[in-house]
Amino acid sequence: MCPSRRADGTLVFKLVFWGPSMGGKTTALAWVYEKEGLASGQLQSISDPTGRTLFFDRLVAKVSNVVFQVYTVAGQRRHKFQRQTVLKGTDALVFFWDSDQAQWNENIYSLKELLQMYGNKVLSSDIKIPPEVPLIVCANKRDLPNITGIDKIKDVLKAAKMPNTVIFETVAITGTNVKRAFVYAARECVLRHYQKLKSGEQVPPASPETEPTAPGP
Repeated sequence: MCPSRRADGTLVFKLVFWGPSMGGKTTALAWVYEKEGLASGQLQSISDPTGRTLFFDRLVAKVSNVVFQVYTVAGQRRHKFQRQTVLKGTDALVFFWDSDQAQWNENIYSLKELLQMYGNKVLSSDIKIPPEVPLIVCANKRDLPNITGIDKIKDVLKAAKMPNTVIFETVAITGTNVKRAFVYAARECVLRHYQKLKSGEQVPPASPETEPTAPGP
């Protein structure tokens, strides 16, 4: 995709945390905000009384003087419209796979939905050519007793034609590997953008910085 641009000319990339409900997306974003010193401004959240995201969480972060708008999506199945809205214009994706074995079907549903909505961006027709939008996976909740093996997650990604997807084993509540995954995803979307420029590919001019608009009542 193409980054947006602030009034002062600064490029702003959009990074989205995707995955099933209660998979750790908001917890990971809160860790980036509270513990890692990457945030610029406040963490904005639209959630219900139980803490479930209703539309999105949003944070502006900086990595090596590059600005990122970071969003989470509402994971519950009924919020498909909200997810589709937040997904527009995404430069990189972090899929939070809930490692709890009981959540297997929810992970598969979430991944299938992502591919339906954005498959042309995150899949490549040639394994040697990276997709337009980089995607990494956080196998989250690795501290639980009954977790899905990484090999099984790799099998799913291989079947989805994403065999080279990078997987980080994370524990969002303690921050284990959260910063590593975030910085890796941020770096990948910036590198992808400049690779396009270097190759001479036609890249649309950066548009003004915007954010999703919440649906009306």
